[in-house]
Amino acid sequence: MSDIQIRVNGKAGQITLNRPDALNALTYDMVRAIDNALCNWADDPEVALVLIDAQGSKAFCAGGDIAQLYDTGRAGDYTFGQGFWRDEYRLNARLAGYGKPIVTFLQGFTMGGGVGVGCHASHRIVAEGSRIAMPECGIGLVPDVGGSLLLAHAPGRLGEYFGLTTARMGPRDAILAGFADHFVPEAAWDDLKKSICETGQLAPVKSARQNPPASSVAKHMEKIDTCFCGESLDDIVRNLQNDQSDFANTALKAISRNSPLAMAVTVEMIHRLRSAKDIERALELEYRFTYRAMEHGDFLEGIRAAIIDKDRAPKWKHALDKVPAVDVSFMLRPLGKDKLTFEEDNTAMKIGFIGLGNMGGPMATNLAAAGHSVLGFDVAGTTANGVQNVASAQEAAKDADVVITMLPNGAILRSVADEVVPAMRQGAVFLDCSTVDVESARAVAELCTTTGVLSLDAPVSGGIGGASAGTLTFMVGGTEDGYAKALPLFEIMGQKSVHCGASGNGQAAKICNNMILGATMIATCESFALADKLGLDRQKMFDVVSTSSGYSWSMNAYCPAPGVGPESPADNDYKPGFAAELMLKDLRLSQEAAVAVKADTPMGAMAQALYAQFVEDEDGLGQDFSAMLVKFEKSERP
Repeated sequence: MSDIQIRVNGKAGQITLNRPDALNALTYDMVRAIDNALCNWADDPEVALVLIDAQGSKAFCAGGDIAQLYDTGRAGDYTFGQGFWRDEYRLNARLAGYGKPIVTFLQGFTMGGGVGVGCHASHRIVAEGSRIAMPECGIGLVPDVGGSLLLAHAPGRLGEYFGLTTARMGPRDAILAGFADHFVPEAAWDDLKKSICETGQLAPVKSARQNPPASSVAKHMEKIDTCFCGESLDDIVRNLQNDQSDFANTALKAISRNSPLAMAVTVEMIHRLRSAKDIERALELEYRFTYRAMEHGDFLEGIRAAIIDKDRAPKWKHALDKVPAVDVSFMLRPLGKDKLTFEEDNTAMKIGFIGLGNMGGPMATNLAAAGHSVLGFDVAGTTANGVQNVASAQEAAKDADVVITMLPNGAILRSVADEVVPAMRQGAVFLDCSTVDVESARAVAELCTTTGVLSLDAPVSGGIGGASAGTLTFMVGGTEDGYAKALPLFEIMGQKSVHCGASGNGQAAKICNNMILGATMIATCESFALADKLGLDRQKMFDVVSTSSGYSWSMNAYCPAPGVGPESPADNDYKPGFAAELMLKDLRLSQEAAVAVKADTPMGAMAQALYAQFVEDEDGLGQDFSAMLVKFEKSERP
């Protein structure tokens, strides 16, 4: 008996998963067969739509067949798994972007790989017995097959909740979370399938749908949004520990069983994908993890404990509250030549990169590692791995698809733009990632307009560590066309990019963001110094503030107190991740902009004055901007 049945039934191409004794788990051959059928039917005028269903009542598809993945991985052969995931993800992308309607019938369990086949269709039908889940964190993987995108787009913090707890969704839950579209009682499915195949129309689906049973999670939405917010897994664990409700205790018990590394990466992926629009971005990010999962993750141990030995006692690599950010970043680093690509991709670009310093160098290296041709120039002669150095900025810019600059200030930016923009071809992108004044950014944009070059100002947040790890955030000003062309590069160099509007708005967003950051870091440092003098233990203060109304990025993600909270520069003698003098530069830019538009920013002005004193009159030069805590530890009120 074949594991899959593929045929044309009336006006529909019908695919039936046929491994009911194995809960219709996907094999590599099944993945290839589905993909081949979709390709064959794409231009077939006799096929109006596609219908995908499964034999048996227990499951549509309970995931991928992981036995061979485990066996090959244990033998040190990681290529089989990497090939399986690559081709499976390409199938997921084809399903999501298919040019004809796809109707899926999701009875019983739909989990893991089943979500990839069933939940990216245009019309997803569930019944009273449907249970959909992403249980990957329980075996050391992340929600994949495009499920990370569905989780990221779920309302509120449902994505984090379902991804971390691996909880099962009933029919209404699945519709609420965006994993399904319509509820039709299973007793009506045979007639509905017959109508769809006979007519090749979707009207029967609309006629058959009914209201689903009550949701099991809707009543907990407020609690979910409260407990599962935060920048990291650590934040979520703390929220659950401090909540003490029955719901929180149950959720904490659930996540305590799963791989801490997988969950920490899951949180990061959901945050990165919140604003993503296409499944290819999600699949490429997932593949970075699964490509490394056997060698560097918990996958093989997770399978051993759950499937092979069945002792349910996995020995994870990390404790629940001890997953270093560097390990999360490593699992999501770009794969370079091994990057997941799709048939329609033609991603290799010719890039000129001008300014290969502490930030520009690793950014250029990541672009080269991703397969782009990068020509670099730096006045100091600095080089970067994988980048071909040339003799001038103009030579780097000649015939480039994109020219990227990372420069010290607006005056130098204007000078470089005057030199290279006239040498650029029409339609190319001039992408400045420096932090400069808004006026300079807009002047360069005007110059580009006169020569037919698309200009973007895209300052970054994330520091040297983010540049190396490819986890920067880009705040982008400029045209939609320019942003669309540069987006694949943002996705290599960073975790997030936000198109902020017209030219100059990227710089405006950056200086507003860093004015907030400077002021909140000062307030955080002042508060720790005050707590010391009041006899309040720093860890106790962190435990309260990090889950209360004093919550901030400065406290929760970049705590200035050594030994408290996630690892930060404070734990490395304040070696700079973001230097105090750079914070001073950004605060000065914010105040120059405020003067220009007559904005009243007294807190920003005070933050600038305090960082100027710290950097220029005290010992802050060369230290991280969070070293302001040491200043307040030593100072006293007059």
